[in-house]
Amino acid sequence: MIYLIGAAPRCGKTTLAKVISKKHKIPWISSDTLEVIGREYTNKKEYEKKYPYSHLRRKGGCRQNDIFYETYSSREIMNVLKKQAKATEKAIDMMIACEIADGNDYIIEGYHITPNFVKRMVGKYGKKNIQAVFLTKFDAEKFAVDVHKSTTPNDWLLVLTKKPETFVKVGKMVEMYSRDLEKSAKKYSYKVVCMDKSFKKQLGVAMKYLV
Repeated sequence: MIYLIGAAPRCGKTTLAKVISKKHKIPWISSDTLEVIGREYTNKKEYEKKYPYSHLRRKGGCRQNDIFYETYSSREIMNVLKKQAKATEKAIDMMIACEIADGNDYIIEGYHITPNFVKRMVGKYGKKNIQAVFLTKFDAEKFAVDVHKSTTPNDWLLVLTKKPETFVKVGKMVEMYSRDLEKSAKKYSYKVVCMDKSFKKQLGVAMKYLV
């Protein structure tokens, strides 16, 4: 079985993958890793088109979250993330095909995992091989507080952010992304788990459904 976990950034995808992996001894990978590999093999002419989010982060000091979220709106950032996600879909598809062919269980998590993508994978490989869950967060203010509890080494959001209001802006982008994701997931009757409250409990809900 291939287990797919999709969500906006900072909604608990990696945490859920790690918890499932540890309990059930199933290997996992972040689709971010596949994206990084893909970017390295993309020529300069195609880079901006395929990876618009990464392209914008390279411009005019936008590597810093304060500048990036002052320069672009939450909707603009969400839209370039969604567009960039498509560039890694083929790599994820190829990995799914290889793991199914080898008879392996595998967890793949990332913002690249969208309801539309899952729908195509189910159509291609069948429900017997694909299981998916989507995580959401809608409380931007709570997001801005909870992010400081992160124990991730060199956390990109904490390291690259100085202004408190920027955390709220990131939270609003996540909220907007989550609403869009939830709407699409419900269209296909995929499981959606809100992570705003009782985070550990909700991880359990998502894991119980997925595995």
